[in-house]
Amino acid sequence: MKVLVLHGPNLNLLGTREPGVYGRVTLAEVDRMLREHARRRGDSVECRQSNHEGQLIDWLQGAERARFTGVVMNPGAFTHYSIALRDAVAAIKLPVVEVHLSNVHSREEFRRHSVIAGVARGQISGFGPQSYLLGFDALTSLSRRPASRR
Repeated sequence: MKVLVLHGPNLNLLGTREPGVYGRVTLAEVDRMLREHARRRGDSVECRQSNHEGQLIDWLQGAERARFTGVVMNPGAFTHYSIALRDAVAAIKLPVVEVHLSNVHSREEFRRHSVIAGVARGQISGFGPQSYLLGFDALTSLSRRPASRR
């Protein structure tokens, strides 16, 4: 399996941005954990981060052409309001698992709603960097058996 991992806005600041909420692990460390996790399973990941909505959309739209089998995505703040990102997830054939470091349901009211969740295969939140690994495992499990995208 070849999985695309997308990190949305401000995730490049992991380790220094609100460590009480997001922890002290950096994005580079999360990516390293994902690569090692995938390698141990005989799979691979490609990790990308952007603060720009259009770039994330371009990557989603090109994922199948680039022969990815699915996408693990932390849309960051775009989770709550990006209809364009939601539509891009809905438009592609690949399964997408939405992940979040913090438990979005125990935070501010506006963070409890995801416009992405309804078109993603599933959502995992609240487990810190482990959310990404759980998302990867869920995605690869789905991709290894015949199942619908949603």
